[in-house]
This record gives sequence, structure tokens and C-alpha cells, in this order.
Amino acid sequence: MSDPNTAEQDAMADEWAAALAQQKDASGGGMSGEVLAEAETVAPAAFTNFAPTTGNTAGNDINMILDIPVQLTVELGRTRIPIKHILQLAQGSVVELDALAGEPMDVLVNGYLIAQGEVVVVNDKFGIRLTDIVTPSERMRRLSRGM
Repeated sequence: MSDPNTAEQDAMADEWAAALAQQKDASGGGMSGEVLAEAETVAPAAFTNFAPTTGNTAGNDINMILDIPVQLTVELGRTRIPIKHILQLAQGSVVELDALAGEPMDVLVNGYLIAQGEVVVVNDKFGIRLTDIVTPSERMRRLSRGM
């Protein structure tokens, strides 16, 4: 009795051989080691000039990214607690955070600190009033040291 895996592999090899033979017939015998007798006409590629037409290149560049959405997060505080305490949490439980009452909240864009502010209520919704914007040089310094 023959092995079914061997028979399946043989059938697959036969299919590949038939497909390769069919491909060679369609291309005129293949190109393995042969040089085409006919020279093909090759035209140079034409490229569109993408150079800016106005002197305001910075404005054009920034306009390309203005509609990209980012994640803005306001962080009230953080804490580190063991999993056993998380499993004991129930409705009404209080979790103490590392931030002090009245301390400014961190405003993060895609996880990077860009500002600090205080919580406000506007039309029954929470908001944040920015009190301090992190300068670009400070942001770079924080990024380089790994926050």
C-alpha cells in the first residue's frame, strides 16, 4: 500500500511541471539562457515636476498632515498596585493616585507630554484649561532621556 503523502506530493509535482510547461509554450519556449532576437524599444520615463510653485513650502508641507488624527489624553494621576488589590476592587472603592489635589493635569498627545492644565466644567462636560505648554526643546529633552 503506498503512502498517501507521497502520492499527494507526486500529484503536486506533476501539476507544477504541467504549469511550467504551459508557461514555456505561451512565452515561445522560455528565455533560459537565450537572448531575444528582437530588440525592444525602450522609452525614457516621464516624471512630473513635484517642485513647489510658490515660495511658501513650509505651509504646504504642514497642510498635508493637519487632518491626521492623534490621541489626546489628560492624565489625572497614576499609581502602582498589586493585582490582588485590583481583584478586591468593588463599586465605591477608592484608589489613591500619586497626584496631589490641585496639581496640574498632564496633557499627552500620542503618549508624549505637550502641556499641563487644570480641570474645568463647561456645559456639564469636563474640559481642561491649559496653563503651561511644554516648549519644543523641553519635549526633545524629555524624549532623549526616555521620559
